[in-house]
Amino acid sequence: MQLESVELCFPQLPNSSCKKPAPPSFGTALIYLILSVISLLTVALNLLVIISISHFRQLHTPTNLLLLSLAVSDFLVGIFVQPVEILLKQTCWMLGDLMCSLYYVLPFIILSASVGNMVLISIDRYVAIFDPLHYSIKVTNKAVTICVLLCWICSVFYALILLFDNLKPLDQYNSCYGECVVVIDFIKGAVDVSMTFVGPIAVIIVLYMRVFVVAVSQARAMRSHIAAVTLQGSVTVTAKKSERKAARTLGIVVVVFLICFCPYFYPSFASQEMSTSVTFLIFGVWLLYCNSCLNPVVYAFFYPWFRRSIKLIVTLKILQHASCDANIM
Repeated sequence: MQLESVELCFPQLPNSSCKKPAPPSFGTALIYLILSVISLLTVALNLLVIISISHFRQLHTPTNLLLLSLAVSDFLVGIFVQPVEILLKQTCWMLGDLMCSLYYVLPFIILSASVGNMVLISIDRYVAIFDPLHYSIKVTNKAVTICVLLCWICSVFYALILLFDNLKPLDQYNSCYGECVVVIDFIKGAVDVSMTFVGPIAVIIVLYMRVFVVAVSQARAMRSHIAAVTLQGSVTVTAKKSERKAARTLGIVVVVFLICFCPYFYPSFASQEMSTSVTFLIFGVWLLYCNSCLNPVVYAFFYPWFRRSIKLIVTLKILQHASCDANIM
């Protein structure tokens, strides 16, 4: 009677089949409800960014093309990666070893592209601040499009190389049939943490710090210039607000990236193999995925044009004739 009460993923393989997971408890169900909301928000917010930049011609600028690429990668996380984590990770894996490997390749491609897009955005802002006279010549829509395509192509090759061993039969990692486990050894984990975390965050911090220094110096120069023709008190307040705004934006960009990515790369720093345990998935991977929900907030909600475009989208005014030529800047 006890054997009959145990449900197996593959009843025809009683000696090697995994057991079916037990129904989730109330706490677990609540967690997955919250994760479902995060997934919906990720899709909705990034879809708004994609529609805004794609529809309005005034937004077809090099910087916005980078934001569009970032929104596409984050949208794919919300519509493909996050739902699969919710629906399939607590059930038996029935799709075989190859699909299990491909299932993990897709998140690596998307997340690598997302990180690459953030680096490209920081480079774009750096060039715009340090060489404004030649910015329109160096940074064109064509050049940005090529960079974005290279970013995605490199992300595909990077993911395939990193997970090449896992494209082989996975019996060495799976303890039973009906399980989907991918393991990255220490060496590849070290490469991954360097290419996807240490390197990009170093570039972002250095470039944004330099941009921040220039922004502060420009604010001070403007304060000194305006002080000659207006009251010193009001100018000082305005300049200080500009400095605080630049510092706050820099802090949000760096801190959000660190908070979302540090737990995911902790096993590499701790010299541990990166395996897909339940705790690791819930805390590390989902915090990483939350970055895709926060990116449109960090990068897009700071722009007034985005708030105006949301109003036009929600009120369906974008369906009107010649709405793509609307002035929303």
